[in-house]
Amino acid sequence: MTTAEVVGPEGAAPPDEHREGRGGILGFWDQLTSDIRQGNLGIVPIILGQIFIVVFFSFKATNFFTAINFSNIIIQMAGTTMLAFGVVFVLLLGEIDLSIGFVAGIGALIVAELQLPGTGWQVNGLIAMLIAVAACALIGVVQGSIVAFVGVPSFVVTLAGYLIWQGVILSKLQVRGTIIIQDRWINYTASYYFSHFAGYLIAAAVTAVYPVSRLVGWLRQRQANVSGESIRSIALKSAGIGLAAFGVVAICNHGVVQGTPFGLPLAGLLILIFLVVLTFLAKRTLFGRHVYAVGGNAEAARRAGINVPRIRVLVFGISGATAAVGGIILAANVNSVALTFPPSTLLLNSIAAAVIGGVSLFGGRGEVRGALIGSLVIATVSNGLDTAGYSTGTIYIVTGLILLLAVTLDTVSRRLQVRAGR
Repeated sequence: MTTAEVVGPEGAAPPDEHREGRGGILGFWDQLTSDIRQGNLGIVPIILGQIFIVVFFSFKATNFFTAINFSNIIIQMAGTTMLAFGVVFVLLLGEIDLSIGFVAGIGALIVAELQLPGTGWQVNGLIAMLIAVAACALIGVVQGSIVAFVGVPSFVVTLAGYLIWQGVILSKLQVRGTIIIQDRWINYTASYYFSHFAGYLIAAAVTAVYPVSRLVGWLRQRQANVSGESIRSIALKSAGIGLAAFGVVAICNHGVVQGTPFGLPLAGLLILIFLVVLTFLAKRTLFGRHVYAVGGNAEAARRAGINVPRIRVLVFGISGATAAVGGIILAANVNSVALTFPPSTLLLNSIAAAVIGGVSLFGGRGEVRGALIGSLVIATVSNGLDTAGYSTGTIYIVTGLILLLAVTLDTVSRRLQVRAGR
């Protein structure tokens, strides 16, 4: 092939290279259209959908766009988000965990029992929460071991877990009745609000930590002569995160109920901490890379020397631990554990949140932040419809339609990627 054939007529660069070389708005448009053709949709459709939902309910429900309702949404989504974080890891393997709703109930039941005054086993709420998380992580490890070493499909194992842990909760609460949570440390997970000053300190810390962490990664890539994210991109993302952090705190700080000022909920900080830790685990550790490898092609991962069974066991352990955290927050939000706990929609909402956030049901693709975005969408829709006076049935229908749309986008995206040879 001659140089003229490669370069094109009159020495022009090939179309793809020409597009990559353009800057400004034209370059952005070229990149956007290329990503759409190749199925690289990312989280943009979800973010645009969330903006539309907020604007819609701002006009539809008079009490929706208020500071106190904003704080309520954060608290309402916290429990589901925690479960969805664990679901992300399970889905990355191409597996499913149907037991997380009642595993969350077991976690809540454990802390409720351990904090109960007048019993021989009463412990401090912080210790009770650690014990509950460890116990539920062990449940996940046991279920994951059956999947990994025995070869029973995760659908069957976790469906059995769904029934078993539901039975344990019913057996206990049918005898004891509702258990009131009195320990302040447990209740703080859903009822504590930071002062206005402390909230801004948290926002400042978030704003400072992100660019520093990104710059450290950028310097390492430069030292290894690996091309990575540009300084401009890091600066823009840092500015966006800083704006979001201070914006969230500023809105929360305007919340007032019966003359009592509110601030950033502790539940919001817990979401952020788990998001950072689990994102680091998924993106910056050998374990995380192995999870993606196993989810992409388990046989290829095994031949590459990855201990596939161990990865499966650990992932189900993570799912159990995050389910416990979510269950504790949900129980603290109502200050009790009753026969109606956990909520009937918890399991489906947790899985739906991960899928809506862009985590593929086919394994190997998705990010932890997707669980947060998906949970925010579900919580906003549920809160908005409830505030506007719609029935529970309508909330279910709308949530189901959003889930169907998200899965459809994921399926179309995968087909486009296959066509593009990715």
